Amino acid sequence: MMKSRTVSVGINCEPGRVYEFVSNPENLPKWATTFCRSVRWASGEWIIDTPQGPVKIRFVSENDAGILDHYVSPTPGAAIYVPMRVVPNGSGSEVLLTVFQQPDMSEEQFAQDLRWVEQDLNTLKQLLEQTLLKEGYT
Repeated sequence: MMKSRTVSVGINCEPGRVYEFVSNPENLPKWATTFCRSVRWASGEWIIDTPQGPVKIRFVSENDAGILDHYVSPTPGAAIYVPMRVVPNGSGSEVLLTVFQQPDMSEEQFAQDLRWVEQDLNTLKQLLEQTLLKEGYT
């Protein structure tokens, strides 16, 4: 069994709006800045340009349950499962993402991944909350 840790952030934004934004892979470069430099649709797949090179990403099917699980494929035949959820939290949302320590990942790399996920989720929070302020929501 792999070691895991779930990182979460509260966002003052309705869960449906958070889900809609996060489920669109084209938005990844706007909030997952430690991981995603750019994204493109090629040959029926989403390709993300990362600091480690291009990887494929596939989200689970659209759903009403706030499930944003996705699979990252750094090499052909490899798929890293990334569980992600958006759930109601009062009038806002809680976004949760679980990081698994992969078999070839050191403790230092795992800790760095967790810091990056936390940074990216905070970027998502700031982006969505600032967008709401610009639109006149309080």
